[in-house]
Amino acid sequence: MENWSVDQVCNWLRQRNLGELVPKFREEEVSGAALLALNDRMVQQLVKKIGHQAVLMDLINKYQQQKSGLESLTYCCKTASPEFPEVISGATDRQMLNSSGPVEQKKYLCSTENEEGLIDHRVLKQKKNLKSFFARYKTLQWTSSYALPDFPYDVKCILAEKKCPDHSMRIRIIEFLQADMTKYLEGSLYPNSQQYNVVVNALLQAYPFLDEDGNGFLLWKRALKDRFKYVRRPIEDDEQVLRNKCKFGHRRGQTRKSSFAENKPDDVQVQVEEEPVHLEGSAMDVHIKWLKEEYMKTQRNWKEVDNRMNVTIEIRRKMISNKAPLKDILRLFPFLRCPYQLFREFQLLTHMDIYKKTVEILEIYSENILSLYVVRNNPINIMLQENLKRHTEEDILKYMKTTAACLLLPDVFGDDSSLFAAVNEEVKVVTPVLEVKNPFNVNSCEFALYVGREELAQLDDCTMALAALVAAFHVFDIPCPKRIHRTLNFLESLVFEVRSP
Repeated sequence: MENWSVDQVCNWLRQRNLGELVPKFREEEVSGAALLALNDRMVQQLVKKIGHQAVLMDLINKYQQQKSGLESLTYCCKTASPEFPEVISGATDRQMLNSSGPVEQKKYLCSTENEEGLIDHRVLKQKKNLKSFFARYKTLQWTSSYALPDFPYDVKCILAEKKCPDHSMRIRIIEFLQADMTKYLEGSLYPNSQQYNVVVNALLQAYPFLDEDGNGFLLWKRALKDRFKYVRRPIEDDEQVLRNKCKFGHRRGQTRKSSFAENKPDDVQVQVEEEPVHLEGSAMDVHIKWLKEEYMKTQRNWKEVDNRMNVTIEIRRKMISNKAPLKDILRLFPFLRCPYQLFREFQLLTHMDIYKKTVEILEIYSENILSLYVVRNNPINIMLQENLKRHTEEDILKYMKTTAACLLLPDVFGDDSSLFAAVNEEVKVVTPVLEVKNPFNVNSCEFALYVGREELAQLDDCTMALAALVAAFHVFDIPCPKRIHRTLNFLESLVFEVRSP
């Protein structure tokens, strides 16, 4: 490419579907050498459209990377061939001895007899160079076939309706793109410019309406780069960091002890060491220990609980994404058993107040649900009608109707009600489900949330119970059973304000 003429550069642009740039490149007499010398400022002056700028810089970067890789590979092969002709020609040991002098024969025999299996250090060096080249080439290859991640339900609904997302939804999209990109960044902490360009191009090609007035590319790229810059991913397990630690005397797996751990008795230190591997770090241990102790108190410092739950959210989400047992998660973070913290965790993940939304849902739809023909002969509705005759207080009547509407939701959508709530029965399913006892008795009614056939939280009323059920699926990343998905889809569409159900 360095030797190309202006005409060859123009032909290359046409082959890459950049024919619109040919007149400007001819006018500025951009040859092959000038093309490779272009920087960002020059490209902005030459090319008006941002999409063409990104594609052009991407093509130039790819060419330069491939060229540097081929040069290093050629150099390795050239340096290897004169020193090790047996690799190229397949010469045997006898041929090597016959073709060499007496001194070289003696050296060769000594090396084969006394150091059998030992490889010359130059071979190791060349192998290392080849290995690093192929590793670098592999990390650059993922962008050519990059596919967008599978976005969560609420993001999918917004994108499917081709609505321009608000600020909070933009942040969620950027979060998932960052998490997906980090899977490919082995040996590196941050993406390069080419990888940013390819990811943003993939996003705008899949969802063109995100490109606002032709300026969306720069906005999304800047947001993604800022996410990597200011919200850094954990690097404790990065291979590059571990190599540097070993180089400067830090043993693999060693953690720094805090003064808190050193001043405690031996039994406490043993307890800290028994925590899972992903909880390494004295600061995290201190937060988790404090949360455990505070949970056992009757008077709790809720402000400090919120702060420490905020600090530990990443380690908690990592455990949940790695499918850690729920018992282990609740043992380390027992406040997730409290409905308040369960709702707060849901809000941190989705930026939605689940309890407030659930109150609105039941207030709007309760009367409509109870008037449907499909629930007229349902046992819960019959039980409701019998209890309504015994009371006249307006608050009690409203409470009963709201409770009945909540419990009748699966029957409205033709779902399996046993996967939604066990009314005066024993819980038999492992997915999140409600246990309800005496639902229409104001004095003795009980609501509880079960996950994995074990009680997770006691709840005050049906509104809190319904909110906790929806939150549990999201917070603990539990797949929704098919026999209840219509009911949960209805609730989620209202909670996330996706569309009119």
